[in-house]
Amino acid sequence: MAVCPLLGPKCSVYYMVISVWGVVMLGLMGVFFYIRSPSLFEDANISESEWEKEKFSADYVKDKYESQAYNCWIAAGLYVAVFIFSFIQQKLNSRVNYEMS
Repeated sequence: MAVCPLLGPKCSVYYMVISVWGVVMLGLMGVFFYIRSPSLFEDANISESEWEKEKFSADYVKDKYESQAYNCWIAAGLYVAVFIFSFIQQKLNSRVNYEMS
């Protein structure tokens, strides 16, 4: 049974490079959200009205930061899946080119 690649060789390499960058960037952002970096406060999705309802609780802010950290790590995991898919496509492309010559 012959398996045909879905992506071309250049496209699969492009997706592998983008995936590596996405894993590094989102992994680091997840770490910085998890340690509650002050520079990411505006990106932590903290609503002033909800925070006021929580009586300006530090736990509310901590939960929001952790939620964003988990979201970043989930997205990094999806980039790992894209990398694996692209790597398999690259191997299929190299096998097809080898068999055709």
